[in-house]
This record gives sequence, C-alpha cells and structure tokens, in this order.
Amino acid sequence: MDKIDRLVNLLKRLNSEEITESLKSEALKMVSSVDPLELSLAEQKLIEDGTKPEDLRHLCDIHMEVLKSELDKLKLKLSPNHVLTTLIEEHDEILKLLSLLEELNAKIQTISKYDKNIIEFNNLLKTIDSIIDAENHHKREEDVLFPELESRGVTGPTRIMRMEHDMLRNKKHEIRNLIFKIEAMDFNQFKTSLDEAVKYLVFNLRDHIYKENHILYPSSIETLTDSTLWNQMKEECDKIGYCSFTPGK
Repeated sequence: MDKIDRLVNLLKRLNSEEITESLKSEALKMVSSVDPLELSLAEQKLIEDGTKPEDLRHLCDIHMEVLKSELDKLKLKLSPNHVLTTLIEEHDEILKLLSLLEELNAKIQTISKYDKNIIEFNNLLKTIDSIIDAENHHKREEDVLFPELESRGVTGPTRIMRMEHDMLRNKKHEIRNLIFKIEAMDFNQFKTSLDEAVKYLVFNLRDHIYKENHILYPSSIETLTDSTLWNQMKEECDKIGYCSFTPGK
C-alpha cells in the first residue's frame, strides 16, 4: 500500500470513527509527514469515491493543528494591536463558533420533531447571528488590507478571498433564513437542509481561515514592510469597527 492509499484510509477513519486521542495522534503524525500535493491527491481520491468535500472537516482540523506552530511564529512577529493580530484572534473566535454550530447541528439531527422550547433551536439562531456578525472582520480585510496588497501586484489571493467572502456570506444567511422557515417546513426536510448548509459552511469557512492565516497574512507581512503604513491601516480599521466577539474590543 503506497503513501496515498494509507492517507486515504486514515481520512476515511477520521470521518467514520470517533476521534480518539490515539487516532488524532496517528493523524497528526501522518499529516505532518506529507506534502500538500500528496494531501490533495488523497482528498481528490476520496471525493472521486463519493465523499463530499465538506465531510472532510476532521482533516481540516488536524491540518490546522499541525500548522499551529507556524501560525504561532507569525504571531510572535506582531504587536498586540497589529491589524493582523486582531484578524487572527477573530479567526480563533469564529472557529469556536463553527465548532458550536457543528455541535448544535449534530444534536438537532437526533431530534424527531420541532419544539420551539428545545434550547438547541434558540442557540442555533444565536450562533449563526454571531457568525454573521463577522462582517466588520471581512470589511477590514476587503477595504483596508486587500487594496494595499493589490496596489503592489498581489491580486490573485485577494480576488479568491473576496469571492469566498461572498459565497460564505450567502451561506450564513441561508442558514439563518432556514431557521425562520422551520415551522412551515417538513421537519425532516429542515434537518436535511440544515445539515447540508452547516457542513458546507463549516468546511469552507474553516478552509478559508486556514488560507488566510497560513498564506495571505504571512504574504502580507512580507509585502507590506513599512510600519507607518500598518499604523495608518490600523486607524482605518478602527473607523470601520470590530465584531461583538473581537477580543479586547
């Protein structure tokens, strides 16, 4: 069995078994020893075999943990009030909200009929509202960080990030709108629609955060080397404002 096949088998186990410390340790060891191409080939093989991309969520978690040390190194280069420090800290909070959203969806999938008094439904709305409240986070990127990069010829990554912001924004509101339709829907259909939308959002937003933390932000530090410019960007970010969950704001 070659390396790709072993990785495919591991990914299948991540999606079908309980994530024990032993399995997590095995996954961390293997994922840290493969390069991005091998990982992409294994993911592609799973998708060709019928696995939905959003069902690879546990891989995304494992991969982020492997690269956590790289993100920690980036943070050490930044001051506490740096534009990127705040964006990274907001990402941490969004990831917590996504985990909560994932847990709420899993619980709702086990409920047989809708009852407005069941706390999970109220918490579901609160959680998606908090995730939607990330709008100022995206606006600071789109109106402050991205233009500075684009003016220096870095246009590919920012174009992709803008497109993903639009896609993710639409999916967040799709989930919120779905919640308000629940009483008029067949409950099983609601659960199916919720499950699909939540898994899509969780997978793609985690992936989006991964790309910003590990590709876009490090590139920003390398491209924008003037500390005075970063101070000016911080002032522009302050004018836009922050999120309800922004640490220290």
